[in-house]
Amino acid sequence: MNLGLENRVCAVTGASSGIGFEATRQLCSEGAKVLMISRNPEQLAAMSEVVRAEGGDAGVLVIDITEEHAGEHVVAAATQEFGKLDVLVNNAGAAKWRDLEDAPDQDFRDQFELSVMAPHNLMKAAIPGMLERGWGRVVNVSSTAGKRPSAQMPDYSVGKAAMLSLSRLYADKYASRGVLVNAVCPGPTASELWMEAGGLLDQASGDSGAENREATREKVGSKRPIGRLATPEEIASAITFLCSDRASFVAGAAWGVDGGTVPVII
Repeated sequence: MNLGLENRVCAVTGASSGIGFEATRQLCSEGAKVLMISRNPEQLAAMSEVVRAEGGDAGVLVIDITEEHAGEHVVAAATQEFGKLDVLVNNAGAAKWRDLEDAPDQDFRDQFELSVMAPHNLMKAAIPGMLERGWGRVVNVSSTAGKRPSAQMPDYSVGKAAMLSLSRLYADKYASRGVLVNAVCPGPTASELWMEAGGLLDQASGDSGAENREATREKVGSKRPIGRLATPEEIASAITFLCSDRASFVAGAAWGVDGGTVPVII
C-alpha cells in the first residue's frame, strides 16, 4: 500500500529510542524525510546513523522540547534541513511507577509541561506552515492511561488525559483546512521505557509478585486480551498510517493500540 508519504517532511520527538525511533524508521521506509528530535545527543547520533544506514533521509535536532521556543526551533531546523514541515509526531514521554500518595506535586507539573505544554507549543509553531500548504498531519502519542487512569502512574495518567483533550481541540480547529490532528493510545510496550534496567518493568516487579523480570513481563502482558506487551514497531505502524494520505478522513481520534487493554469501544 502506498501511503503517500514520499518527500513529506516529518518531525518526531523522542526519536532516539523506542516508539519514536521505530516511527522514524517506518516513515523513512515510506520515502519521508525525518527530523529526529531528542535531548540525548549521543543516543540520537547513534540512532540517526542506523536510520541512514538503512537508506533513510534523517536530520537531527538536540533539544529539550519543554524549553521555551522549542516549537520555533523545531520548525526552523526542519525548514533549514528539508525546506518545510508537513508532519509532527509528539512522542516524547516519561513515566514512573508509584502510588498517588507518593507522587510529588512537581512531577504533576513536569508531566503537564512534557505532555501538554510541549505538544501545544510545537503544534502552535508547526501548524501555520501546514495551513499555508493545505496539508498537514499531527499525531500525539498519549496512552491507555490517558483514557483510564493507571493507579501506578498517576501524574503520567493525568498528563496523557490532558494531551487527549488538547488533541481534540486542535483537531476541531484545523480539520476543515487540511491539517488532521489525532492521537494514539498505546498500552504497555516493550520499549526502553519499560524494558531497560530500572524501567517500568523493574519498577512494577514489586507489585507483581513475580519471581523475575520475564515473569513480570508475562504477568503484565497477560492482563491484556491479546496476552502480551506491544512491540514498538506495532505502535509505530499506527502512527505512520495516521501521518499518511491514507488517513484522509481521520481527525480527532484517540486510537487505542493496546491489545484490548481498555475494555470499551469509543
